[in-house]
Amino acid sequence: PKQLHDRYAPLGEAELSKANSELARNYIRNFQQVHGLVPYVVGRFRIIDVHPLGAADVFTSGMVALAAAIDNGEVLLEHVYPADRRDIPLMRQTLAPGLEIKLERTHDISAVIHADRSADGRVLITAMPLLYGTYTITRGTGTFTLEPPLDLNLAAGWPLFKREELRVAEDRYAQLRQSEPTSPGTIAIPGITPSGTPPPSDNLLVQVQQALPIETPASMPPPLPLKGTKPLPARKAGKIAKNQKPTAAPSITPIQVAKMNSPAPTLSTPPLQKFKESSPAPNPSAPAALPADGAALASTAGGGNWKTYAPGKMPIGRLVAPADLGEVADRGLTGERTYLKGQFVVNFADANKAVLRPRSRMPDSVMFLTGGNSVRIIVEYPTGYVPPKPGSVVSRDEVRPLEVTEVRKQEDGQLNVFAREIMQP
Repeated sequence: PKQLHDRYAPLGEAELSKANSELARNYIRNFQQVHGLVPYVVGRFRIIDVHPLGAADVFTSGMVALAAAIDNGEVLLEHVYPADRRDIPLMRQTLAPGLEIKLERTHDISAVIHADRSADGRVLITAMPLLYGTYTITRGTGTFTLEPPLDLNLAAGWPLFKREELRVAEDRYAQLRQSEPTSPGTIAIPGITPSGTPPPSDNLLVQVQQALPIETPASMPPPLPLKGTKPLPARKAGKIAKNQKPTAAPSITPIQVAKMNSPAPTLSTPPLQKFKESSPAPNPSAPAALPADGAALASTAGGGNWKTYAPGKMPIGRLVAPADLGEVADRGLTGERTYLKGQFVVNFADANKAVLRPRSRMPDSVMFLTGGNSVRIIVEYPTGYVPPKPGSVVSRDEVRPLEVTEVRKQEDGQLNVFAREIMQP
C-alpha cells in the first residue's frame, strides 16, 4: 500500500489522467503491448462495503469490494470480483464488511487498472484479478468462482464507488464498528497510519487452489557390495563374535554396507524402512499448512522444491505445442506427463512466477482484433530460480520443455495454462 500511495499520490491531474489511460488500455488489450511493468496490489485490506455490479457500472456482473489498507490509512482499494449473476447472493454473504483480504505476491495477481484520489486526498486503487479463481473464507462454508467479464461499460466512468457512495459507505462502516467491541490497532483509521504490525485476522478471504497429487519418490537401487567382502549366511546373521571384524550386511538387507569400526547391520533394522519414513521434500502442488493463528492464505503457489532434470533427462511424457493446448483442456491431462514447447513472450514476472504468451509472427494489433493468442501460460519456478524479465523471449523445445500441471478453459475461450520449470539451470 505504501508503494501505491507513493506512486500515485504525487501525480497531478494531467499525469494521473495519462496514467489511467495507460492502465485501462493495458487491461482492455489483455496486457499485450505493455510498456514497462504491470503494477499490481499486495498487502492486507479490510472490507468497508460491497455492492453488486450492474449495467450502470464499468463491469456489468459480479461484486466490487471497497476496502481500506490495514497498515496504511491513506490507501483505499476497490477490488473487482467479476462473476455470474447466480453467484451474487453467495458473494454478498461472503464479502461482508470487516472481512480481511490478503493479497500476496506468490499467488495473487491483482493488477491496478485505475487510480484516483478521494475528497480528503487518499489514494483509491481499482484492482482486477488476472486469474479467475475460486474463493472462500477460512471460517465459513461455500465458494464462488470468478468469471471474465463479458461486457465493459466504459461510459460508466471510474472509480466504481463514486464520491457520494464512498462517503456513505464509510459512514455506514463507522456506525457498524461502533456497535462492535474493537481492539486498539486492529482497524485502519482514515488519515492515520497505525504503528506496529497489525494482529492476524480471525477470518480471511482465501483463494482455493486445486491440489495435485504428490509424486511418490522412486525406490533407491541397492548398491553393489564392497569388493573383497563376504556376506554371512542368512541363518547366522545375528551371531557375530565379539572381536570379529565387521562384515558386509547379508544380501537380504542390501541398502547399507558396514563401515570400518562399526557393528554390522542386522535384519531387525532394514535401512529401506528408514528411507520410507523420512520426510519427503516439499512439493509445490501440496497445499501449504496454515500457521497457528489460522490467518494465512492456503496456497499451492510456487517457490517450493520439486525434482528438476538435466536437458533431455526428464521422464517420458507427451510433448505438445501451444496449438495443442485446446485439446488438452477438453480432454484433460489423463494422468500422463505433459510437456510444452514453443516460443513465448514474457508479459509479467515477479518473485517465482512469470506469465507468458505464445509468440506469433502476426502483428499484435492483428492478433488483438482477430481474438487470437488467447493462451496465457502461468509458469512457477523452484526456489533459487530467477524468472525471465518482462518483454524477453523464452524458447523451449523437446530437450528443455515446461511441465504442464493444469489447463483451464474459460467461457470466452481464454486458456489459462499452469506450468512449472523442471529443467536444471
